[in-house]
Amino acid sequence: MKKWILWGVIALLAIGCYSTYNGLVSKEEKVTSAWSNVETQYQRRADLIPNLVNTVKGYAAHESETLESVVAARAAATSINMTAEELTPEKLAEYQQAQGEVRSALGRLIAIAENYPDLKANQNFLELQAQLEGTENRIAVARRAFNEVVQGYNVAVRRFPSNLVAGMFGFDKKAYFEADEVAAAVPTVQF
Repeated sequence: MKKWILWGVIALLAIGCYSTYNGLVSKEEKVTSAWSNVETQYQRRADLIPNLVNTVKGYAAHESETLESVVAARAAATSINMTAEELTPEKLAEYQQAQGEVRSALGRLIAIAENYPDLKANQNFLELQAQLEGTENRIAVARRAFNEVVQGYNVAVRRFPSNLVAGMFGFDKKAYFEADEVAAAVPTVQF
């Protein structure tokens, strides 16, 4: 009789371990999928940049320093390739910094348009600008969704008893996207 109880306990532990492991695998795959969605939106922005630069170049060719900084920032950002397995806080910070430089350079490029009434009225520029704004919104949504999925995964990795299974099979916490340092600064408003 005691033997059957022991085997029953072992079977329950095995089923619990099996179930927990599979749950962690599912959550990790959701993190990978969410990360792919973030990368897709950043790639969409990177794909829009050459068209935007070429449109502006026709009107503001002498603003070459700004145009070159946008192209350089895009090149730097697209050169960083990260998989979901590499989502350490350091790597994610490096990725975020490169993407922040793209956003900053694009901001300067859009500001140039204010000095060129013909450019502001150009249909291609207006359409590209609207697509870029939409892409920035999509990036924000993808980052928020990624953080939500990472939170669920990290909770599962840390919660008892799944933390025991996570430790045995190498499921580590994933890093979150955090707000840029620039976003934390209070904007100045002048009239």
